[in-house]
Amino acid sequence: MKLSKIEVFSLNIPFKGSFRNAHGVKSGQNSIVLRILTDEGVTGLGNVDPDPGYSEESFSETLTTIEEKFSPNLLGIDPLNIVAAIKRMDELVQGHLDAKAAIEMALFDLKGKALGVPVCSLLGGKLREEIHLNGWIGMLPPDEAAREAVAWLERGFRSAKIKIGSGVKEDQDRVRAVRGAVGNRMALRVDANEAYSVDDAIRLGQGLSRLDLTLFEQPVSRHDLDGMARVRKAVEIPVMADEAVIGPESLIAIIKKEAADIIKVKVMKQGGICRTVQMIQMAEAAGLKCVVGHGFGLTINTLAEIHVAASCENILDGCEFVGPLKIQKDVVSKPLQMENGKVKVPHDSGLGAELDEGKLRECALV
Repeated sequence: MKLSKIEVFSLNIPFKGSFRNAHGVKSGQNSIVLRILTDEGVTGLGNVDPDPGYSEESFSETLTTIEEKFSPNLLGIDPLNIVAAIKRMDELVQGHLDAKAAIEMALFDLKGKALGVPVCSLLGGKLREEIHLNGWIGMLPPDEAAREAVAWLERGFRSAKIKIGSGVKEDQDRVRAVRGAVGNRMALRVDANEAYSVDDAIRLGQGLSRLDLTLFEQPVSRHDLDGMARVRKAVEIPVMADEAVIGPESLIAIIKKEAADIIKVKVMKQGGICRTVQMIQMAEAAGLKCVVGHGFGLTINTLAEIHVAASCENILDGCEFVGPLKIQKDVVSKPLQMENGKVKVPHDSGLGAELDEGKLRECALV
């Protein structure tokens, strides 16, 4: 079997509303979907959603890398030899992890379909049949944030993330209002998206210490691991690194600096399924737990993270791959069922998705 064609689709995906965090306000996203084909008629799907504030390269840079670097240079390879394909991509270009993730994801999907097994089987099997998800609460006034939290709880979500970064007092008021509304019925985490100085992050973390929070995500700049370590030592809430986590080298630096208790991994941002699993295992060896999930993404990208989370032990409850809940349109024929706070791990071959050609045309980026 040989890889014979790579089709690339640029998409514009509107959201159901606007979402605000410390990086800005988003009402939609540009996404890239791949379909790879072999000379034997087997296909595979990949998808990345380059996200300003998280991705190292822009949407256009990722698209150009796929179309000009990878597409012409990967034709003719054995699509079942995924590690060889990763090595070839690394030889062609350094970095560009989003682009590499799109190709590798499609190769995993293709291999699962060729062998008639789900992707989690290619990773050694699955440890869970369904995965609990984490809701989200934006940078809202306290009363609105409290109502959002109750709504998530009533839908079946047993954990939620509160976005912070609007000022120490404002953030404390928001988080206190949410905790007051849900009591001990819901696990809560907060995410600053790099918004704070070290001193303010410590002040905020100490002020929130009695609210039984699961984690304090990326309190300071991704580039300030020493500052992250200072926050971690000064506050009782476990600190999670997100924007600071890129490739395996970044994780080694975080471990050496003792800058986090938890790390967050995303298949797109880490460069694919193989590297994501590798980093989860590295974190486990260092005694760090992991959260899996992107904030914004289509079903294909989400499925890749579901299979990773299903196959790895070192994963905290409340995965964050909830992108499909935020979008008005998707391009798959069978949407994921995740409205009640959990999602089943697919039994279908590959990732478990097929493209809807009509939806693909409808979402085409003009």
